[in-house]
Amino acid sequence: MDGHVRRLLNRVAIALAAVATAALMHLFRHSSASCFTSSPAYSSLSLAPFPRTSCDAASRRVVDPNVRLAKLQSSPRWRRHSEALSASVFDPLRSLRLLGNSSRVLCLAAGAGQAVDALRVAGVGDVTGVDLVDFPPLVRRADPHSLPFFDDAFDLVLSDDPAALTGALFPSRFAAEIERTVRRGGAIALAVDRHINLSLVASIFRKSRVVHVRNATFDGSAASVVILSTNYYSSYGFV
Repeated sequence: MDGHVRRLLNRVAIALAAVATAALMHLFRHSSASCFTSSPAYSSLSLAPFPRTSCDAASRRVVDPNVRLAKLQSSPRWRRHSEALSASVFDPLRSLRLLGNSSRVLCLAAGAGQAVDALRVAGVGDVTGVDLVDFPPLVRRADPHSLPFFDDAFDLVLSDDPAALTGALFPSRFAAEIERTVRRGGAIALAVDRHINLSLVASIFRKSRVVHVRNATFDGSAASVVILSTNYYSSYGFV
């Protein structure tokens, strides 16, 4: 009798598993046909409210990055940020002859790419934006503690995020990677929190010297813009 019961239970379990598999296959085919659409070359999550259904999510997940960028560029906040960059960062760099239209520029902690866009509008053609999270079409993903660029690849490294340096997991490594990728005689421009002691910033960048400091406001936050010139040291001093 016990063997009879076990065989019956096994058959019931097999039948239930088959029914469950068939149901899942049906649901998968149905959702694939009704919800999924072709994706553009670049895709990212939209800023729409949290979807209520899986089909809702599938229909709103892909957003054309260029359309999103155009919407951001038309916002007052974007324009104010660009104006602050021009007055507080670009103008001093040009006055010091550390920025020109032919400069190769790396924007770190670039966010949505405000600095990248502002530099291109200002006439600088060779601009690369990176952050921990990519934001196409202006910003790609890269770890600032291990930048995927050759030594001396850029004339200028710029960060307009006041939290980039203080929020770095290893600030000294962050600074070393910046100095590695900037050519000799190039420049580094960083926005830092206003309360940060600038002597501390200078001490972290061991192969550079501070040549200009200016107060600025980015997105309503008070910051100091620190510009450093890359002068490399040897064991005997400057070289």
